[in-house]
Amino acid sequence: MTEREVDLVVIGTGPGGEALATGAAKAGLDVVAVEKHLVGGECPYYGCIPTKMMVRGSDVVAEVRRAAAVAGEATISPAWSAVARRINEEATTGWDDSIAWDRLLDAGATVRHGVARLTGVGRVAVDVAGELQTFTARRGVVLNPGTRPAIPPIDGLADTPYWTNRDAVRATELPGSVVIVGGGAIGCELAQVFARFGVRVTVVQHGLRLLAADEPEASALVAEAFAAEGIRVLTGVEPRRASYADGSFTLDLDTGEQLSADKLLVAAGRTPNLDDLGLETVGLDPATRVLETDERLRVQERLWAIGDVTGKGAFTHVSMYQSAVALRDVLGEEGAPARYHAVPHTTFTDPEVGGVGMTEQQARDAGLSVRTGLTRLEQSSRGFTHGPGGHGVIKVVEDADRGVLVGATAMGPAGGEILGFLAVAVHAEVPVDTLRTMIYAYPTFHRAIESALADLS
Repeated sequence: MTEREVDLVVIGTGPGGEALATGAAKAGLDVVAVEKHLVGGECPYYGCIPTKMMVRGSDVVAEVRRAAAVAGEATISPAWSAVARRINEEATTGWDDSIAWDRLLDAGATVRHGVARLTGVGRVAVDVAGELQTFTARRGVVLNPGTRPAIPPIDGLADTPYWTNRDAVRATELPGSVVIVGGGAIGCELAQVFARFGVRVTVVQHGLRLLAADEPEASALVAEAFAAEGIRVLTGVEPRRASYADGSFTLDLDTGEQLSADKLLVAAGRTPNLDDLGLETVGLDPATRVLETDERLRVQERLWAIGDVTGKGAFTHVSMYQSAVALRDVLGEEGAPARYHAVPHTTFTDPEVGGVGMTEQQARDAGLSVRTGLTRLEQSSRGFTHGPGGHGVIKVVEDADRGVLVGATAMGPAGGEILGFLAVAVHAEVPVDTLRTMIYAYPTFHRAIESALADLS
């Protein structure tokens, strides 16, 4: 066993943890960053970056297939090998974290590949390949342990070679058919990607609609797009049993239907990595799913938490935002506290779904006086000229008492980019009356926001 006194220990080097450790080290602190898997976290190796390469490939396939309606005949022979090569060579470098490791070292941090546990306030034990290293942190500890795929309690599932998002991203060949358990962002993105490359796809969703966290109008449009592309969607059903034999999966549903496929992909949410972190040694419940933090990301004295485990949105951009707030607190610097009234997100289906702030239902549940406005993109000048693939929705949610937007959805081509306009409006609480006096460029997709605002009245 070795012991060492340092200024700060960061447990977990997802994007937020890496950024905080880098900033603290550059500020002159003695920093130890601990990662049990790949430095950089889920996003660059199994999430945001490689999946967007998958989406990009599938979107190109779809656009070529739409060409006949707008530009003449075109054909494409989709090859998954091109996507797999990009992911391996350009996104993940063969799932090698040396570049991220070197970034931390260059910043002045110490990096350990190992499993870290709290052993008391400001104390961390790290198992590095069987060698136990202990650290006492003068400033404290930052927790950024992230999440892992949630595995639903389906009888027999554990005995099968099912896929999670990590397996799907590493696939060099695609199956002939796949059943996807889960109709959230991950399940929906991968369903459309695989279908466009010729895989027969069935999505099993226990809820009553896809993308349940988004507006119902967005869910309906995604369902329509999936139906048009031959993706079968089963909602309001529960898997009861899974089995695997002779290279094929079988999934029994509570409806009595039995599904068979070459692969079974589980995309049923995420589980926070808090269960073996030693939380009990600092007076916290080891069974908790969320670490409550204050506006400076403090859990308690000398302990901060950022990222998915704070329950403020399982998004890279939230973790990065929190890392900046927490870093200022670690360094004793002044700055704006954390606020979450305008958290944006994008699901990269086609049409793309961007959302910010509250949905209509969330605003009503919060007791606000709600007005909504909605317009269809295909009714706009840009949607009309775009042709196939130009459909979508702009929806705005107003707190009528204050006259400001508290939420919005931008769904359609580049919906996540259109969302930027609406995110500023929600974040800065720009009066709706001010938004109505703006000049909106013509003919653009974002001009439809003006129509949605007009619909408020």
